[in-house]
Amino acid sequence: MAIILRLDRVMADRKMSLNELSEKVGVANVNLSKLKTGKVSAIRFSTLDAICRVLNCQPGDILEYSEEE
Repeated sequence: MAIILRLDRVMADRKMSLNELSEKVGVANVNLSKLKTGKVSAIRFSTLDAICRVLNCQPGDILEYSEEE
């Protein structure tokens, strides 16, 4: 996939655990874990909005585009 998820990096920078983010965002721990490891094919804008609000970041801090070779 050409889209790379950097949620783990942003969470580490903010020193926030998966459980804490899950509680504040209101998304199941399992779903955030899949986002963190990049094992998803889609993300709802409402979820992305909530994550960015809680982590005080921009969508571009979490999502990165890389051309496939």
